[in-house]
Amino acid sequence: MEENLGKLNIALDGPAGAGKSSVARAIAKKLKILYLDTGAMYRAVGYDILRKGIDPLNKDKVENEMKDILVKVLFVDGEQRILLKEEDVTTKIRTPEISKAASDVSAHSAVRLAMVELQRRTAKEYDMILDGRDIGTFVLPDSKNKFYLTASSNQRAHRRFLEYNQRGIKKSKQEIKEEIEKRDFNDMNRSLAPLKQADDAVLIDSTELTLKEVVEEILSHINFEEN
Repeated sequence: MEENLGKLNIALDGPAGAGKSSVARAIAKKLKILYLDTGAMYRAVGYDILRKGIDPLNKDKVENEMKDILVKVLFVDGEQRILLKEEDVTTKIRTPEISKAASDVSAHSAVRLAMVELQRRTAKEYDMILDGRDIGTFVLPDSKNKFYLTASSNQRAHRRFLEYNQRGIKKSKQEIKEEIEKRDFNDMNRSLAPLKQADDAVLIDSTELTLKEVVEEILSHINFEEN
């Protein structure tokens, strides 16, 4: 891995529904840096795999397709856009079906290594906060700013339930909780770069905390020296 990444690279890891994206956006705004949603990259791959009629769990077929899948990241007025070749799929990848496909394809080494390479290249160019499941342990292990954000599965399911309701997606809290716990298991037990807290990451349990409180806690730990 190349050293001397961006002057300020913040790694934010944690399970689904912990509030990583909301926290990362708020911190990026506070610090006037960019926010890289790494999960959107895997969602783009999952989206492309599904529309080609391929089972996301079929390792051989998915990895064979990777040579034709080109994910690009652009920042327009500070906001991330995800492209598949030249097609902007940013608004097409936010469904439960795509979320599951993203989790499935992310377990395949060819997919993960390709996305990690893109994430590292992007982090080298900009000061930014990256959220995901393996940022502090695998993508940017040399970052001086690592955080692991978690919450109870009940609380995470409740937050996701409210999010889905706002977007018109009808699912029960119990169904969402089961999906979250299944994804937790898959993410924590994959062979390459599983979800876990980095040894030097600050642990934050957001179950009883507001967004503002989580943001303030993270900001209090930020090291502004160069990596």
